[in-house]
Amino acid sequence: MIEHAILLSAGQGSRMLPLTAERPKCLIDFSGRTLIEWQIEMLARGGVKHIDVVTGFMTDMVDAVVAGIDDPRVTITTRFNPFYKVADNLGSCWIVREQMQGDFLILNGDTLVSEELVRTVQQADHPQDGGWPITVTVDVKPAYDSDDMKVERAGDKLVHIGKTLTAAQSNAESIGFLAFRGEGVNLFRETVRQAMRTPEGVQHWYLKVIDSIAPTGKVGTVSIEGQEWAEVDFLNDIEIATALTDRWATAG
Repeated sequence: MIEHAILLSAGQGSRMLPLTAERPKCLIDFSGRTLIEWQIEMLARGGVKHIDVVTGFMTDMVDAVVAGIDDPRVTITTRFNPFYKVADNLGSCWIVREQMQGDFLILNGDTLVSEELVRTVQQADHPQDGGWPITVTVDVKPAYDSDDMKVERAGDKLVHIGKTLTAAQSNAESIGFLAFRGEGVNLFRETVRQAMRTPEGVQHWYLKVIDSIAPTGKVGTVSIEGQEWAEVDFLNDIEIATALTDRWATAG
């Protein structure tokens, strides 16, 4: 069981303006709870006990919401990313690199995941050694568009990940939820450190680092096809995500 999770919640969500003009995307309300509160709830149900939240845009507002969460199942710490305006989410990973000491999960700040999905990722195993060092959670659909974080996989093994993969390469998409176990922890942390020392490092998604690690054969995938999740990236995602959280709220 992985008890530590990192939430990457530093961005404004500018593609969702004007909704995010005065609050970050992670504080959009869905069925009576903010996006980040739904994330914390589902991670806690899945067995996570400590969460580091990387903040950026309107960090004081996020700090206040997090401070108001009184949940005995989980402790939550916010960590401010001062580079959020100029760096992509690789910079957020760099901010929390010292917290990457044992097995951990990373969840993008705009991805809603169900309790069942969290448990699936927790239990994902490599057939030989009981767990891939790095596991990328994927879903499948008939076709992938330019904004999808596309995945090429051979069986469960990750071959490539990126938005520019061709249609012929792409046979899954990343939902923005990863698990790091054993040697995968140090491997990822060190590769993040090296990438951030390059001139172009701040411009990269952390999944570019995952793509660079893939040739080692230490990155696997776990499919959550048919399970409940939603990405909140554009205004037209609000309706889909709200229908999902409405079901969760009704189910208690």
